[in-house]
Amino acid sequence: MRKLLPLIGTPSGSHPGGRSAMTCRFRCGDACFHEVPNTSSNEYVGDVIAGALSRRSMMRAAAVVTVAAAGAGAVGVAQAPQAGAAPAGAVPAGAAAEAARRKHKGARGLRFAPVAPNTTDAVTVPEGYRQNVVIRWGEPILRGAPAFDPEKQTAKAQAGQFGYNCDFLALLPLPGERNRQLLVANHEYTDEVLMFRGYDAANPTREQAEIAWAAHGLSAVVVEGDRKTGKLTPVPRHQLNRRVTATTEFRLTGPAAGSDLVKTSADPTGTKVLGTLNNCAGGTTPWGTTLHGEENFNQYFANSSRATDKRYGIGTGASERKWERFDKRFDVAQEPNEVHRFGYVVELDPYDPTSTPRKHTALGRFKHEGATVRLTADGRPVVYSGDDERFDYFYKFVGSKRMKHGHGRAVREHNMSLLDEGTLYVAKLTGDSPAIEIDGTGKLPSDGEFDGSGEWIPLATATADGAVSHVDGMSAEEVFVFTRLAGDKVGATKMDRPEDIEPNPVTGKVYVALTNNSNRGVGSNAKADEANPRNANKHGHVLELTERWNRPESTGFAWSLFLVAGDPDDPATYFAGFPKEGVSPISCPDNVAFDPYGNLWISTDGAQLGSHDGLFGVATRGERRGELKQFLTVPKGAETCGPIIQDRRVLVAVQHPGEIDGASVEKPASTWPDGPGKYVRPAVVAVWRADGCDIGV
Repeated sequence: MRKLLPLIGTPSGSHPGGRSAMTCRFRCGDACFHEVPNTSSNEYVGDVIAGALSRRSMMRAAAVVTVAAAGAGAVGVAQAPQAGAAPAGAVPAGAAAEAARRKHKGARGLRFAPVAPNTTDAVTVPEGYRQNVVIRWGEPILRGAPAFDPEKQTAKAQAGQFGYNCDFLALLPLPGERNRQLLVANHEYTDEVLMFRGYDAANPTREQAEIAWAAHGLSAVVVEGDRKTGKLTPVPRHQLNRRVTATTEFRLTGPAAGSDLVKTSADPTGTKVLGTLNNCAGGTTPWGTTLHGEENFNQYFANSSRATDKRYGIGTGASERKWERFDKRFDVAQEPNEVHRFGYVVELDPYDPTSTPRKHTALGRFKHEGATVRLTADGRPVVYSGDDERFDYFYKFVGSKRMKHGHGRAVREHNMSLLDEGTLYVAKLTGDSPAIEIDGTGKLPSDGEFDGSGEWIPLATATADGAVSHVDGMSAEEVFVFTRLAGDKVGATKMDRPEDIEPNPVTGKVYVALTNNSNRGVGSNAKADEANPRNANKHGHVLELTERWNRPESTGFAWSLFLVAGDPDDPATYFAGFPKEGVSPISCPDNVAFDPYGNLWISTDGAQLGSHDGLFGVATRGERRGELKQFLTVPKGAETCGPIIQDRRVLVAVQHPGEIDGASVEKPASTWPDGPGKYVRPAVVAVWRADGCDIGV
């Protein structure tokens, strides 16, 4: 067995969730260092686990992965210099690899030898698996777009190239085109320090701002699978390829569209918006479109002085990127309503590259981590979404119109209006154990489980004839534009950064990733409760909801903590009752997805256990429920995003590689994916089994 690298503390110092200061600065505008936006007195749900991981416990964790200790399969990229590849001789082969797979049999879909925690500057995958970089920042996807030249970037070129910092991913079928699928990706934010040589943060140029506008948004690109492997490659200039940027025209729809709250000097109708910003996670719909959550939109706006803006974390001074110097719409003092046109769920019809994407105001305005859809028995959409902020809430929308089947234009137009009519709810949770039994250490209460009941509190209902508020003192338009304030008023439960929320397609249970909240129990902040049983929770947890009668439109649910993340040696951790000596350590759950067997897959962001972030699979039912295994790790400074788990392929977005404090184009902290001397580039990676069989079986 290869000896594990000593695992050092994360380079992020005291920054929350293990992120570097650079990541906090560019992705969310240092949200965790600002005053907490939610100052309401509502019950607080989330707590952070105390205690760092000792070297002894890290070595214990390595024993869980035994044969996989070297993270066999670590490579920089296929068909590129092997930047930071795992040392040779660490990978068992042939019969040894098969023996490792059998030894780590696990639940169906999770039968692989887990990757060991590591700090390799590479994407590290299990023994017997292979990978390739599907597409990188800057690769041309539209006709006429030039090849990427980092020293000669232009906004025009970037508008035809794959955007920066890919996050949510969707793979959609392409009937009639064998071995091809349509890849849709979010581009959450730009890191100008790593994009532009000699970048001066105090004096960005208009050209740099316009390149960044073009690097935000969405990409749709057809990809082709190799018939003999799981390798995916982009198909440039395909007719369905598309870029959506920060200057693309959007249609504002739903109950707030046309309201005085969203009218601007450039758009007196309140129905047309330029661009989408900070698209984080998302979802696909049963009617063939994609949804994209606008998350930390606040950081792009400057010079606010209103209390409503403060509740959303919008600053009083200049913005980080200083875009307000080049377009007054980013200056709240000049255009006070422009900021009200961001923070929604975006819907894109990827099969029609001429269509106008929409922002659905009926789903509320907050920092949407994503938006995932399931249908009621009678065909109405239910959309779940978390508000990614310390002490904020999670929501669901229950539509009132039924989905139609078919592919005609009238059918597609009807289905794209489904998210404009219905009721928006916010969650309130109650524990079922005596408060004295929740002591902040993560110790289980006497009934052996952190669990309780919950209710969905209605905020407002939108219909074809108008909208009705269910919140005293707020109009319907105000509820949909100032949704956080509506949640405050009805006493929603404060959570620890509720991020991705997804229903299990096999069981119907709903899983909520709560990434972390290091302010739990600090100062005047609320201390541990049953839904957030640890003070100083820096590792996060995963909540499991069971809607009443397993019907998504229900207004009541039961809940329990499925995972309490961290070092398995820490008594505060919990893995759905599975023996902790048999699980991988995990920290800061972020995006979630499911495989065909109903196993939950979790990507992490800002892991606090000394290892790089990664992707994990965990069984949600049966005798192995709670058995969690690490499938891959990402390079130095990177976050794991957008997981897609197919029968024979796993995709992840490797976001912000090399985003380490002090890094720049001149002083890169990572050489991924193309090796020394090249720009560090966010990219999408595909992973498959070398023998061509299904993942994890």
